[in-house]
Amino acid sequence: MNAGRTEVMPDTPSWTDPAAPGPAALSPAAPGPAAPSPAVPGHAAPGPAVPRPGGRAQAGAGGPGPEDVRAAARRIAGHIRRTPLLPVLPGVLIKAEHRQHGGSFKLRGAVNAVLALGARRVVTGSSGNHGIALARLAAGLGVRVTVVLAAGANPAKVALIEALGGHTVGVAGGVAEREVRARALAEESGAVLIPSSDHELVVAGQGTVGREILADAPGTRTVYVPTGGGGLLAGVCLAAGGHPVRVVGVEPATTPRYARSLAAGRPVRLPPSDTVADGLRGQQPGTVPYPIIRDRVDDLIAVSDTEILAAAALLGRRGIEAEPSGAVALAGALRAGRSHDRAVAIVSGGNTAAALTAATARTHLPVHT
Repeated sequence: MNAGRTEVMPDTPSWTDPAAPGPAALSPAAPGPAAPSPAVPGHAAPGPAVPRPGGRAQAGAGGPGPEDVRAAARRIAGHIRRTPLLPVLPGVLIKAEHRQHGGSFKLRGAVNAVLALGARRVVTGSSGNHGIALARLAAGLGVRVTVVLAAGANPAKVALIEALGGHTVGVAGGVAEREVRARALAEESGAVLIPSSDHELVVAGQGTVGREILADAPGTRTVYVPTGGGGLLAGVCLAAGGHPVRVVGVEPATTPRYARSLAAGRPVRLPPSDTVADGLRGQQPGTVPYPIIRDRVDDLIAVSDTEILAAAALLGRRGIEAEPSGAVALAGALRAGRSHDRAVAIVSGGNTAAALTAATARTHLPVHT
């Protein structure tokens, strides 16, 4: 898995790119920043996000802290790429995690957890990318991996997990049912459970994304983070401890579990929902990410599927192939009107249908349909 390879960053990136398209480059069908996001059926529509009280805390009591992110960076250095920051619009860079080994940021948390725990048998629940990351890692380390997937999981991601040697288990229902089954399988088999986001080592590993952003572009004023289970957002919050950067979580409008939970003052579980951002369908905040996000995030905003697809199309015109989940943060930056200059949007994954088919073919095994 190209162990030991580290992609070297160029000089500090610039937010000014004469070739970058302005707002007019958006598809005419894309909604402007003021367009309302649809409400979750049966729930009140989310209002404008506001800074959270105590927004400069570094971690929840007893949870991981910035030192754990630093330790993770050292631990995973030989297994990941240090992905670049690329200009996409004036005043906006992207953190190109679609270039990460395995096609997404998920490898960071997976590597950190597997290496720290010395796991030989692993069970996880995943929408796809975390399972791909674990299966890819396991193939090189001789680790046995079982991935539990909820109904509606992307079949191309399932095929790649299996092609990499992972065992998959499907369950009816949503993410909540998936997690129950994964926990039960781990207990039955004696395997180590490594959730996709709700684990201290996973959160710390994902925090290395934020650590790299702030090291490579120290003048960053706002970071937009795609938010599902909350592992990446919590990790970026940890990396931003003691730094004045604004951290903004971006959720699909149909699954605003963190916005609803912070508004309620406690974790709230939403019903299963559908969104083009298949990797961000989590129904409730994780026990580990929730207090970290509660105490440090500055804003939470919701974007519609139309906005997500428009952001993905904009990235495509710039030669950046992002899956819909990977374009959510940029959709959030566009919804905010890019009012905060020197922003970074994390493109969290590039596992498009074409990329998944190519990756599966490279394993010399047939794609299952």
